[in-house]
Amino acid sequence: MVEDRREKILLKALELYIVEGYANVSITDLQAALNMGRGTLYYYFKDKDELFQEVVTTYLIQPKQRALDKVKDTATISEMIEAMLYYLNLLQEFYEQVENKNINVSNVVTVMYTAYSKFPELYKKARRLYEQEFNLWTQAIKNSMRAGAIRGNVPIETTAHMFLHIKDGWDPGRAGVPMNFDLFPAQYNYLYELICKEDSKK
Repeated sequence: MVEDRREKILLKALELYIVEGYANVSITDLQAALNMGRGTLYYYFKDKDELFQEVVTTYLIQPKQRALDKVKDTATISEMIEAMLYYLNLLQEFYEQVENKNINVSNVVTVMYTAYSKFPELYKKARRLYEQEFNLWTQAIKNSMRAGAIRGNVPIETTAHMFLHIKDGWDPGRAGVPMNFDLFPAQYNYLYELICKEDSKK
């Protein structure tokens, strides 16, 4: 019961922060949206800042950490793709629980940058995950190259960045475009096919 109520608060806060912006959402707004007393909100979170940090940690940072924890140094590109699709599936599950389906890419990015500029510790955590993922992609490309699955002349770091930014390289031209998780598997697989050896594609 306690965890259910806490999760309900986090999900509603996530929705409001994405749609309205963190600065425009007050505790009173959350009370109204949740039909919940102020005392109940403060029982779970001491203030608006703590709630915001918990929202970002729960829905943006922890899912990626869970995905990266599945990857070993011996992973191939295929295994990295599998881990990233697991991460994106976690995000999609959260998204599907949110009542307002008009959430778009630019709104989510705004929440991320607000959190990372306002709370340096969150930025440090996000940066560590970025570097961890980049290193894992780099290692996966090397492993796949040694296994003969991809061409030997593939630029390792450039390719690692390309894989990494399939999901993180938000295009400003997509501002206002609804979230679409169906695009990612095809994008990962297309890039992988581009660097595969010809005999590996058969």
